[in-house]
Amino acid sequence: MDERQFFTEKTESQPQSLSCPMCKQVADYQIRWIRRTKKPALPGGASAEDRMRFTKARDYMIRLDDMVSCSKCRKRIEINSKSVVLLE
Repeated sequence: MDERQFFTEKTESQPQSLSCPMCKQVADYQIRWIRRTKKPALPGGASAEDRMRFTKARDYMIRLDDMVSCSKCRKRIEINSKSVVLLE
């Protein structure tokens, strides 16, 4: 069973403050994320191994954007923060 069947996916945007390496301007940019929330119950047809994986599964977010363009000079800014964040 695929791990994505354990979760519901939702796309969202969150602001992040980034500094341009060229012009040194700091600005807030909307970064896109996928939020994967664990389903309340295991889907049907799951094996014993799938049940164990489901009990250990946690909510998490995956960052979709790796780069943004500077709002002043239009140079690309690479995002170096974590690409996967575990939620509690």
